Amino acid sequence: MIPIILAGALAGTGLLLLVIALSRPAMRGAGAPATLAAMDAERQKLLAQGLASDSSAQRAVRDRAVSGRTSSIGRFLRQQLELSGVHLPAGLRSDLSLIDRTIESHLAYSLLGAALGAVLPFLFGGLLVGLIGGLPVATPVFLALSGVVVGSLLPTIQASQRATVRRRDFRHVVGSFLDLVALNLSGGRGIPEALNSAASVSDGWAMVRLRDTLAIARLQGVTPWAALSRLGEETAISELSDLGAALELVADDGAKVRESLAARAASMRRREMADTEGRAQARSQSMLIAQLLLAVGFLIFLIYPAIVRVLTTT
Repeated sequence: MIPIILAGALAGTGLLLLVIALSRPAMRGAGAPATLAAMDAERQKLLAQGLASDSSAQRAVRDRAVSGRTSSIGRFLRQQLELSGVHLPAGLRSDLSLIDRTIESHLAYSLLGAALGAVLPFLFGGLLVGLIGGLPVATPVFLALSGVVVGSLLPTIQASQRATVRRRDFRHVVGSFLDLVALNLSGGRGIPEALNSAASVSDGWAMVRLRDTLAIARLQGVTPWAALSRLGEETAISELSDLGAALELVADDGAKVRESLAARAASMRRREMADTEGRAQARSQSMLIAQLLLAVGFLIFLIYPAIVRVLTTT
């Protein structure tokens, strides 16, 4: 029992050191005024780089301030993985890009989840071994290894779930964006002006992402359709890539662009309606299964006394 307690204390100390390292401010000892001044300078730098709105700049500054606490550990992990020839899958990279999480932060969160998954099940298994004498001594080790696997995968699963929701919302916004672009083109505007005008209508996170992409492309001298194609590849949204390719092919013919955008918007609306109906049917089936299980449980509750009486009398 003593080795188990010592091992748990050692693991808890390592976890405490890891939490302290992750929660340490980026500029330790500089003081609050210096930190605020640096954040303001970072905000001005982001605005100068072409972020289209002040709110997006503030959001980027806040995200960088938070991610700075985990950047050192995440950067070290990323360097070690790249030196070993290990790279994150493209699907995970697109999910992280869609939820605005850096690779370094994701690796740091995975490490923290693995540490928590190792310590908590290990301590719980040690208590079980101490309280129940019949359990094998290797039970805490088995629970700790299982916790490491589960804890390290939880950030990836969470990122995938959030990215799925955001990707669905982004596709909905792209359909509305196409309608707005077509309306601006019918008013006699060119393609770049129509794209910028359509992206400036709403302040939702997806529209802000489109607006920032177009603004940065304009400052870098990149065509808007190339920027949309690149954004579609980064976020794994095929509709944006297709939109960029279509605009690149017919950039000189406004009438064909309007017809193509209107057709794409209608197709996206039909696809979204079909997806919504499919999700509704799936939820209806899950509710039906839950009702059937409840009915079966109620029947078992009713017939259980009779079955016990018959078995005891025989």
